Amino acid sequence: MTVLSSIAVFSSTYVQAEENVEQECNYEVKTGENPDYQMTNCLLTEAAIKYDVPAEIVKAIAEQESGWKQFDENGDPLTSVDGGIGIMQLTNQPSFNQEKLKNDISYNIEAGVKILSDNFERNDLPVINGADRNVIEHWYFAILAYNGTKPINSPVKQSTGDKNEEAYQEKIFASINQSVGYDLTELKFDAEDFEYDSESDQNIEFKKDQYHFLLPFTKTKHLLKEGQTIGSTVDLNIRKEPSTKAQKVGTLKEGQLATVTGPAQYETSGIQNQFVFYPVQLENGIEGYVASAYLRNKFKDLPTDNYSVEAIEYLYDMNILKGYSEDEFGYKDPLKRKNTALFLVRAENISLANRPDPGFVDVPKSSDFYDEVAALADEGIFKGDNNNRFNLDSYLKRREMAVLLQRVYQFPEASETEPFVDVKDGDWYQDAVEKLYAAGITKGVSETEFGPDQRITREQFATFLARSINDEFR
Repeated sequence: MTVLSSIAVFSSTYVQAEENVEQECNYEVKTGENPDYQMTNCLLTEAAIKYDVPAEIVKAIAEQESGWKQFDENGDPLTSVDGGIGIMQLTNQPSFNQEKLKNDISYNIEAGVKILSDNFERNDLPVINGADRNVIEHWYFAILAYNGTKPINSPVKQSTGDKNEEAYQEKIFASINQSVGYDLTELKFDAEDFEYDSESDQNIEFKKDQYHFLLPFTKTKHLLKEGQTIGSTVDLNIRKEPSTKAQKVGTLKEGQLATVTGPAQYETSGIQNQFVFYPVQLENGIEGYVASAYLRNKFKDLPTDNYSVEAIEYLYDMNILKGYSEDEFGYKDPLKRKNTALFLVRAENISLANRPDPGFVDVPKSSDFYDEVAALADEGIFKGDNNNRFNLDSYLKRREMAVLLQRVYQFPEASETEPFVDVKDGDWYQDAVEKLYAAGITKGVSETEFGPDQRITREQFATFLARSINDEFR
């Protein structure tokens, strides 16, 4: 592994972090002896959590680099022909203690995780969708840089424009898909985004500094908390113990809710599983352990059979729409204008930089929503009332929803008129309602009434927004 970024000498803060990981896993350093898979899983996971890096990435890199081994069969530090050291195969890292890199697996792991974390903050690497540290796909370029920003790791083959399947970061993502069972979102890049000479050892020049993919992503599943409501994307076995070999005591069915009852635990049977197990309790009282790979966040106040569930989870996975908390969505609550502004900015990745003051008397620059409101006003999407007020806490009405979505998504002219008796010719929202109706974005509150003055609830807006973004929801 060749690392191109320079890393500062570790301070006592790093030493303390290292000790914390060892204490958390109850690990004693044993030179020349590899820990068992359960302990290694713990060390990799806890180090990742300490540095706010998705543990799935750290484990996949350790698998790619060393097969989760610090020492070879003779008890000697695992080294490569290019000088890579230990489980994370650290190369050309003089700022680290070289002897500890060789003989202390915990130190080696934390050094690798620290490099990954620093890569994520580098300003010379492209950013994906605002760079959420909990989203695995957002680490694409940080993983690339872990192996080196050389032409061999270009996301695209310059000669053909094809995806470079042999790039280091693509191998890591493929490893996560295969070993953990995730279906990571494929990121598509253009050849002109990367400039390099394939015959040279010079670094890639990144021609684009930010990407925005309007796609659902994958959040790390190693941060679930006690008391959190979760569900599964498949029918998932509930085990008596944290092991794939343990007795089955029940099933967490797709769409069913469960509650996390304690911290993550690691495979106890000696198998090298990269996921973790969570203790859970079903609504019918069954308790046991489930593998983390197929778990996802669920809102306990949102009925599992509600029409809006798929749309809400789709937008949640894109970091567009969030709940009041990890457990509470705000089902049936009317949507406020300020929250609508946040959702639209996230959905369209609207830049907040260098926007003029819109002059709303109720949105000072000190407001938490000022940047979003200013950007939407500058884009001509959101406007204030006749008193120059934005009305942050006012509830969005169906007529306003129609106009906002039409301004953003520009639905085509309707081939037929809408059937609503409460939408009159000449109403300022009539054209928008007609186009949204024809596009299949919204229907009326009845066959003949649109309900323009009715408030939009949070789940209703989620449904309309998902339909606007993706035809599959129409």
